[in-house]
Amino acid sequence: MTTVAITRGRRPWWAGRAARLAVLTIGAVVFLFPFYYMLVGSLQAEPRSDLGGAAPDPGNLTTANYSGINAAISLGTTLLNSVIFAGGVVLCTVVFGLLAGYALAVLDWRGRDSVFAIVLLVQIVPFQLLMIPLYILIVRSYGLSDSYLGMILPFAISPVAVFVFRQFFRTVPRELFDAARIDGASELSVLRFVATPLVRPALLTVVLLTFIGPWNEFLWPFLITKQQDMQPLAVALANYMSNLAGREANPYGGILAGACVLAAPPVVLFALFQSRFTAAELGSGVKG
Repeated sequence: MTTVAITRGRRPWWAGRAARLAVLTIGAVVFLFPFYYMLVGSLQAEPRSDLGGAAPDPGNLTTANYSGINAAISLGTTLLNSVIFAGGVVLCTVVFGLLAGYALAVLDWRGRDSVFAIVLLVQIVPFQLLMIPLYILIVRSYGLSDSYLGMILPFAISPVAVFVFRQFFRTVPRELFDAARIDGASELSVLRFVATPLVRPALLTVVLLTFIGPWNEFLWPFLITKQQDMQPLAVALANYMSNLAGREANPYGGILAGACVLAAPPVVLFALFQSRFTAAELGSGVKG
């Protein structure tokens, strides 16, 4: 009788799962609603900024806002500039981050801990504090104004990337590196063929985090170049929103359309990479 009473007092097994599913669904709706509202607002011919705009009239939907942006700033050119700028930063960050992280985690050399402490200290210095001396160095000393290289160089090395790679390399068993060295591999070969494949989750994390920063950066590229054919998408959209959007028939829809264009590549990149954020099996190559 006691067993029967306890059994009857328990909730069904599916009740807890249904409650968790309901909570996750509500959280997903709350998280995704701003993106949905931004997309719907960018497609409205007549501006409607109230909550009723979340369920628009199908007859009020149009792509004219995107056509207006393309006519004003040339989306193809600005997107290409953003790809060059963000892609160059990501490439430099990954290469230099891998080299520095490997040296700080695997190699033994005098002053390694002091250098790592400096890397940590650099992270607390805001980029805005360094912007004026960097501008003088890049533009006046190096003469790199109106160039992609002048945009990329200040972001080429990221302390965050160095820290991420260093911490991940420290989790890799040292026996894997020692075995490769015994087989005659050089240190660069160990890094390329042994270490790099094992830190793929960290590599994807660094790529995603690094890409978002320069993709949304508008102040530094604006300082480096005033040429419209070299400005990244974020700079062109900032100029459009501040100067041209107010003159449009539907500035509200134009601003939201610009925000959608700017947000689309990071969202797509995250959707492609999110399934690959899995921990590597680091111990499988070690006997015993």
